[in-house]
Amino acid sequence: MTTMDIVEQFEENCCVMCYTTAGQLWNIIAPREFVDFSYTTQYQEGLLSCGVSLNYGETRPNFVRGHNHPCGWFCVPLPDNLDHSLLTGYIQTDLRGRLPQSAVDTAMASTLANFYSDLRKALKV
Repeated sequence: MTTMDIVEQFEENCCVMCYTTAGQLWNIIAPREFVDFSYTTQYQEGLLSCGVSLNYGETRPNFVRGHNHPCGWFCVPLPDNLDHSLLTGYIQTDLRGRLPQSAVDTAMASTLANFYSDLRKALKV
């Protein structure tokens, strides 16, 4: 993910967000943008965030509009170590466009690995 912007805020925990990704595999996979409705709330001393893509606004030039089917992230503190949490994500992404499945699988695997690695670095104290 290269950018994440709130496009419209409804309440503190409810908004429309736009995410972009960089091109992958020497731009065989063009940059994507996703516009999602997102809702985040407290859940068992942790957080639950869920979302789904919307048909919202125009697709920016040089991007392909991807689509996220209903998805969610759970972040719950570990009972035996409250300084650490378990992050579980359920995603169903359709990158759209004409892509060989092998290219999609390779790009998604590296993108998710980079996402978790960057998240871990960002959360280190």
